[in-house]
Amino acid sequence: MNTYQQLDAWIDAHFDEQVRFLQELIRVPTDTPPGNNTPHAERAAELLEDFGFAVEKHAVPEAEVRTAGLETITNLVVRRLYGAGKTVLLNAHGDVVPPGEGWTKKPYGGEIEDGKIYGRASAVSKCDFSTYAFAVRALEAVARPTQGSVELLFTYDEEFGGEVGPAWLLKHKIIHPDLMIAAGFSYQVVTAHNGCLQMEVTVHGKMAHAAIPASGVDALQATNHILTALYQQNTLYQGITSNVVGITHPYLNIGTIVGGTNTNVVPGRVSFKLDRRMIPEENPTEVEATLRKLIADTALAIPGITVEVKRILLARALQPLPGNRPLVEAIQKHGEQVFGEPIPALGTPLYTDVRLFCEAGIPGVIYGAGPRTVLESHAKRADERLELEDLRRATKVIARTLCDLLG
Repeated sequence: MNTYQQLDAWIDAHFDEQVRFLQELIRVPTDTPPGNNTPHAERAAELLEDFGFAVEKHAVPEAEVRTAGLETITNLVVRRLYGAGKTVLLNAHGDVVPPGEGWTKKPYGGEIEDGKIYGRASAVSKCDFSTYAFAVRALEAVARPTQGSVELLFTYDEEFGGEVGPAWLLKHKIIHPDLMIAAGFSYQVVTAHNGCLQMEVTVHGKMAHAAIPASGVDALQATNHILTALYQQNTLYQGITSNVVGITHPYLNIGTIVGGTNTNVVPGRVSFKLDRRMIPEENPTEVEATLRKLIADTALAIPGITVEVKRILLARALQPLPGNRPLVEAIQKHGEQVFGEPIPALGTPLYTDVRLFCEAGIPGVIYGAGPRTVLESHAKRADERLELEDLRRATKVIARTLCDLLG
């Protein structure tokens, strides 16, 4: 057998152990919010240490975590140094949106049925804690590299923008690899993605008794006018087309609305949160300024209404760097061999932490264990699941890719 076949065989021989490792990771909840994620980091560190890995625990100061809207964050770094040469970093995130309703399986059970593993983060992206850890174990057991190094990075704030995860670690110079791969799906290597602007809009009117509504100023009616103006933008956005394959056009979503005090009271205050996805060609500063002006102008036309607009998140689009070609070529070559079909390089409408690395000049791509689409994975929906064969094959692709990158 050649080296690639030996890597595959090692992964096959240890796959039951890999699945048990993933089950243990799924069984520790990481709902974000509220974002009390240090307990999961502690458990993940124990499991990694069982493999003989030395695990660095980087706890972010409480004040910074609270400012980010979370409770506790401990980032994990595992450094495997083989010799002089490039450092390749593999990053997966453990934070997840809360399970929500409609599950037929336990959200944190890690149950296996019909070749699938179920649970929140089974597909996005605790699965890639497993993909990356076992790819490195296979690499060291079979290829025994003597050049370069690999770093495993497991973080816990991707859902909130990565500011106390990768951004914090880069800022404090705890990590600075030459190349990086982040959690993704198995059937494509992602080289670009949308940006995301999230804002909270608070509309102020004047409360009044519902029996004398003219004595108040209805903040909910005003909010309705503002929302209508915002939703009209979605029609306009359909006329803006991205040149990146896999990305279509910008769009806007209103995710939450809160307001009013009682049924018999004219609402004096209403707040809503919006999510504006930006294609790579858009300028985030211009997008935000345009939205703020639209909201302000609409409110100005309604007597007695004032608005506050607060930015919650600004995640810039991922723009591919020229240095990512070795990553793309290796993943495509081995992906086609392992999966038996071409692995395209394209963009995705999601946003990820990879943009933070590329902003720091570190070429990166998105690749890991998962189905062809987010919809198939049930990510952020009930009964999130992962085909175990996708996990097995993606681990082989990553192990082979590392073998190439480290010479």
